[in-house]
Amino acid sequence: MQETTHNIIFDFGNVLVRWEPQRLYLPYFRGDEAQYWYFWRHVCTQQLRNRIDAGEDQRQCIEEQKRLFPDYAEPLDMFITRWQETLPGEMPGMRALLQQLIDDPCCRVFGLTNWSMETFPLARQRFGILQLIDCYIVSADVHLVKPDPAIFRLALRRFGITPSTTTFVDDNPANVQAATDLGMKGIVFTNAGDLRTELAQSGIWFSPSRHSF
Repeated sequence: MQETTHNIIFDFGNVLVRWEPQRLYLPYFRGDEAQYWYFWRHVCTQQLRNRIDAGEDQRQCIEEQKRLFPDYAEPLDMFITRWQETLPGEMPGMRALLQQLIDDPCCRVFGLTNWSMETFPLARQRFGILQLIDCYIVSADVHLVKPDPAIFRLALRRFGITPSTTTFVDDNPANVQAATDLGMKGIVFTNAGDLRTELAQSGIWFSPSRHSF
């Protein structure tokens, strides 16, 4: 690895902490995956979740959706009242990897997450891994959500970094593509081991002469 600073921006959900809405909703729908996926795709929609992540009041958004889907009022309410059940823990191996990156003088670590203004502070308080990153952007605070290129441009400006020296890590391929379209290196996250390997193979981090696996 060349002895220059490289910037790594991490998504949070399903990169640093596990986000598994099916853990909450599959039992509610008695294990019926078809019902779960109908609800997640057509009732508690991506559009609805994006509105909340963009900073709109989540209770107001949910109440509007309940008027459209009164038969799903209970599971829609659960999105607010039982959201913590969708976060079962940290992603395995990521705390150690993140700490190593933070401790490396040749790396700078940042965060960029789609998250609601009501729940992110509680999640950060709950999960120590989220407290490791001091410099981050939460979508609800800036009223932009990934993969909108505007939120990536904002991140680059706020962090004071350039695309050519930056790697973006996210579990959502669409978000990664948006970052690469702006000139960043993008990595679709699957697990800590594969991320460690990809960082090494791409020459971003872990020169054998300076680090051990």
